[in-house]
Amino acid sequence: MEFLFGLGIGSLGLLIYRMRLLKTLQRANNSVSQNCLGSQFQTKAIEDREGFHKDLNRSRSSDTTTRSVSVTSQLLRSLELLRQRNLFLEEQVLNWKAIVSTLPVGYFQVDEDNQLIWSNSPALELLDIQDYDMDKPRLLLEVVRSYDLDSLIDEARSRNRVCQREWNHYPVSVNVAHVTSPTVHPLRAYALPLQGGNQVGVILESRAEAQTLSQQRDRWTSDVAHELKTPLTSIRLVAETLQSRLEPPLRTWVDRLLVESIRLSTLVQEILDLSHLETAGTRPLKATVIDLPELIRSAWLTLEPIASAKLITLTYKGPDALRLQGEDARLHRVLVNLLDNSIKYTLPERPILLQLSLIQDSAMINGNGSTELDAKLRTTATLIQIDLIDGGVGFSEEDLPFVFERFYRADLSRSRSPETYVYGQEVYGQEKKSIIANESLSSRPQTQIPIQPFQPSSGSGLGLAIVRQIVELHKGTITARNHPEGGAWIQIRLPQK
Repeated sequence: MEFLFGLGIGSLGLLIYRMRLLKTLQRANNSVSQNCLGSQFQTKAIEDREGFHKDLNRSRSSDTTTRSVSVTSQLLRSLELLRQRNLFLEEQVLNWKAIVSTLPVGYFQVDEDNQLIWSNSPALELLDIQDYDMDKPRLLLEVVRSYDLDSLIDEARSRNRVCQREWNHYPVSVNVAHVTSPTVHPLRAYALPLQGGNQVGVILESRAEAQTLSQQRDRWTSDVAHELKTPLTSIRLVAETLQSRLEPPLRTWVDRLLVESIRLSTLVQEILDLSHLETAGTRPLKATVIDLPELIRSAWLTLEPIASAKLITLTYKGPDALRLQGEDARLHRVLVNLLDNSIKYTLPERPILLQLSLIQDSAMINGNGSTELDAKLRTTATLIQIDLIDGGVGFSEEDLPFVFERFYRADLSRSRSPETYVYGQEVYGQEKKSIIANESLSSRPQTQIPIQPFQPSSGSGLGLAIVRQIVELHKGTITARNHPEGGAWIQIRLPQK
């Protein structure tokens, strides 16, 4: 382009020089010749100027064409990369759908309107969905009449995290045979909010096999306990008969035999009680109005001889009277088991603290003791909170998740040398009321408190499992942790009504 421009400038200078030369030679000619020569020169100059502009425009068009070809090739290359990327993503989606379709668990997705947009075959079978067209989404509640599943999805979406729930699913069917003998699917579901949009994915698994194995285990344990109960009773009777007839050298062996037979009888009875509590979960409680402070006093009097041997006292904090509805015998068993554990692990001459208080809970408590976050169902419930803190070293962190499991024992971890600590006089900012031996208890009429016979715990790890089962039957919750000032801390929350 620069070369052409220079060439044009040079030509223009040459033409000017030529024009001046022609003017000098033709001054002597007549006016006609001068006019003809002038017109020819002007025509030539115009032609040369037009040629220059044509060359310049041709150069510009060539550069623009080159640039446009370069941009077009880049766009075509980018489009090809995007097409390959889309093909790769489509293959990945197909692969993941194939993997999810062959999983042994169910999986389905719902959109922001809770419409079922995709599901694998196991999920359709677990939820008993038949002939569903994925190209025509419908509301999940239309195809699956399960409030638990619908509320789980809403909870995961509102909390924006993975949520879990277990329930028994009863499929809705128009078949009369299914009405007379309904099919029950025990399910466990995990709902997780998905990235991009307001969709939720749900993973379903059947608990039928685990439930069957658990029932078979409980049935076997119960049958073995029943079979052992009679021979153990006979051994105990024989040992008690021989105990009074033998002299001390031989009596020592009989005493050991009697202690072990009592421990085994207690273990068998605990197994039977736990089995009975698990089977009684669907039965209504025989609830009566109970004065909880009186029940605490009764349970402590049952264990007071054992506590006195270690110089352990119970420090009670709470109202003089507090009533709730529940089964007297079962709640008494809860208190006895908890206080027995506290005495066992409390160091000599240290107190056990028990606090009783009323709290207001803004969440509705359902049958499993969990909370529902649905704002439409939110109510305010009055709960009774029982805090029991022993004078021991507390639980080890690795034992805390398992303290309520049956046959789990953490004796070794709780028998290590404790750190030195002192209970404060105003732990909860209220006045302490001590229940110690025969001093403060003597001020109340003894006839008002039924003192039930107590058998020492078998030490098998069933005590806290029984406690949890009874608390859950009363629609309550129980937790275990370590108190900041030392000692194991058991907290129970029970609905007042």
